[in-house]
Amino acid sequence: MAENDCRTNLIAAAIPMFAAKGLNGVSVRDIAREAGVNLSMISYYFGGKEGLYAAVLTDQFASLLKIEDIDRMEVDTLQKFEMYVRAIVTRYREYPYLLRFYTSELTNPTPCFETIVKPAIKRVIEILITAFSKGFSHQEFRDNLHPVDSVLSLAGMINFYFLIEPVTEGLIDHSQNRDEELIRHIMDIFTRGVLKS
Repeated sequence: MAENDCRTNLIAAAIPMFAAKGLNGVSVRDIAREAGVNLSMISYYFGGKEGLYAAVLTDQFASLLKIEDIDRMEVDTLQKFEMYVRAIVTRYREYPYLLRFYTSELTNPTPCFETIVKPAIKRVIEILITAFSKGFSHQEFRDNLHPVDSVLSLAGMINFYFLIEPVTEGLIDHSQNRDEELIRHIMDIFTRGVLKS
């Protein structure tokens, strides 16, 4: 097995295992067996289980860095927010285990929280706050809105939608076929609320 393939196989095998059982619930022996590699390869490539877990989180949370691309675009604030919502929907489709790592690290943080998870999430929020503040200064939004509360409401709305998916399966179609409708509804609720005007 090529060196890069071995490392990749270890990360791929570890992702669902760590997502299901957390850092302390998975043994290196089980990961090596699942990856089809010698146990010593975990130490060789990652320095141990904690290093492998950090590599998994780095891989998963790197998807949040796409916000940097959105930030550089010369579009208005609401377009940036819609691009953000689209990026989140796409992210959860492409990284189905990310939400488990998200909630696990937020509720039961490991040492990786401070070095990987928190900086990634914080960067997303900072970029959205800057975008909202710019729109606020251009009088695009109501005067009584607070930028941080507004951004956290948008982030909370879309993230919670995916978080609660296992509970709402029978209530709504969560398939990818409905993504455009979901994005439209989230943007509509965020920008116009639910009251009839």
